[in-house]
Amino acid sequence: MRISLFSFAVLCLFSASQAGDDTGWIDLIPEKPLEAWQTRSEEWLIGGDAELDPENPKRLATKPGHGVIVNGKKGSAKDLVSKRKFGDIEVHVEFLIPNGSNSGVKLEGLYEIQIYDSWGKKEPTAADCGGIYPRAELKPNYHHIDKGIPPRTNACKRPGEWQTLDIIFLPPRFDAKGMKTTNARFVKVVLNGTIVHENVEVKTPTGHAWRDKELAEGPLLLQADHGPVAFRNVRVRPYAGDRKP
Repeated sequence: MRISLFSFAVLCLFSASQAGDDTGWIDLIPEKPLEAWQTRSEEWLIGGDAELDPENPKRLATKPGHGVIVNGKKGSAKDLVSKRKFGDIEVHVEFLIPNGSNSGVKLEGLYEIQIYDSWGKKEPTAADCGGIYPRAELKPNYHHIDKGIPPRTNACKRPGEWQTLDIIFLPPRFDAKGMKTTNARFVKVVLNGTIVHENVEVKTPTGHAWRDKELAEGPLLLQADHGPVAFRNVRVRPYAGDRKP
């Protein structure tokens, strides 16, 4: 089987990362887990672990400790937006959701990789876990206006299990006059160890943000207002790989 030099280079970089290359990572859930984010701390629960609420499988419960954050007892809070802004970036996120829940990771706060309870679905759409979310309109009612980009395969785990999402993302490029010269690109998206996207160009932001101004740098956003979700081991680092395929 032939493989492009670009794919081979990305595979080598990702393999090195998985093999223990831990240099350059910025921990976004440190000892004080909310200090890296623009948020109200009272909206979040802090614990050592999270699990399905034994009294309600659509909710989460926390265990004592630190290192895990949950978006409140009722499973809703304002989205987490990082205080720092990033350009070319690698992202590692570990998340846990209950039955039927919905979240997402938005690069620059604009380009979303969907988190959703898609366990067991045979033909996932872009609105399922690992999808590059469709463009949408808010009025007259919220609705998609395209199909987005579905994941190659459904790699979603059961509700109540910790899952991993690894992303390499390149924002748009602009010339000296601020005109966009190159679209944003997901170099690689890996859900639970399975590649679900590789070298995918994104012409606009996703969801209802598709008309918003695109930038060379922006914050990381973790969606927290669409259902219960827990996060841990959220970290980022600059990506220095080659942009061209």
